[in-house]
Parts: sequence; structure tokens; C-alpha cells
Amino acid sequence: MRLAIYPGSFDPVTNGHLDIVQRAALIFDQVRVAVGVNPSKVPLFDVAERLAFLEEVCAPFPNVRVDKFTGLLVKYALAHKACAVVKGLRAISDFEYEFQQAQMNRRISPEIDTLFVMTSTEYSYLSSSVVKEIVRYGGSVAGLVPDVVEQALRAKLKPDLS
Repeated sequence: MRLAIYPGSFDPVTNGHLDIVQRAALIFDQVRVAVGVNPSKVPLFDVAERLAFLEEVCAPFPNVRVDKFTGLLVKYALAHKACAVVKGLRAISDFEYEFQQAQMNRRISPEIDTLFVMTSTEYSYLSSSVVKEIVRYGGSVAGLVPDVVEQALRAKLKPDLS
């Protein structure tokens, strides 16, 4: 069985993330979407909320599971016998950072490959940070995030209309 890990903070999950999930699910026997827990970051949604969103929106993909991890990604990948890490790329600026991470991961665990997947064009500008900012200022994120995420964003963020 070929298992891939798709890691991220997913704060919140966007349709761009789901684009990568869907495409990775076609390539690998199983995909584990893994929410990275970083104690030095203060996310908008806690881990339980992010996992719940992902469970709901990944339900249509029978070979996709959702989990969380702390510490080194490659240790998590090895513990689950993954063969690859999937990383989505939007722009060249993403590549520079992700390439460095992939090289370091390969140095630590040469048996884990990194597969870069270019996001679909309609999501090339999309990020969780941008989505949160749009909602914070009262804009629409319809079509950019799953409905459940949009509702949660609106409940959590009060628009600043000044």
C-alpha cells in the first residue's frame, strides 16, 4: 500500500487544499491529511475544530484519513510507513520554502520522498491567511472554502467595516 502524508496547519482548510487532497487521492492508495500542531503559533481554530472540518470535507474521499501530529513530519511519516509527503504549490515563492523543507526531510529520512503538486489555476492566489482577512473585513469567501468553514469563519470573526 502506498501511503502519502499531506501536512499543513489547515487554519482553515480551503478549496485549494481540497484540490490537492483530491488529486493526491488519485495517485496514492491512501492519503493522510495531517494537521501539524505547532505550539509557537496561535491559530484561529483549535486542533479539534480543524480536524472536524477536515473530517467532514474529506468524507467523499474513501482513501483519505485525517490525523494530527507534533514534532518532525518525517518521524510521523516513518511511524505510519508512508512513502511520500505531498505538498501543494501555488507560486514560485512557495517552491523556495518547500524545496528547502523537502531537502531537509530527505536528509533526515531518505526513504521519504516529497511530491510537489501544483494547485489548480483557480486557487493559485488562495491562502488561509487571505481567507481570514477577507472575512475579517466583511468580504465573501464563497467558492474559496467549504460552506462549513465559511460559516465558522463568520461566527468567529467579526467584520471590521471601518
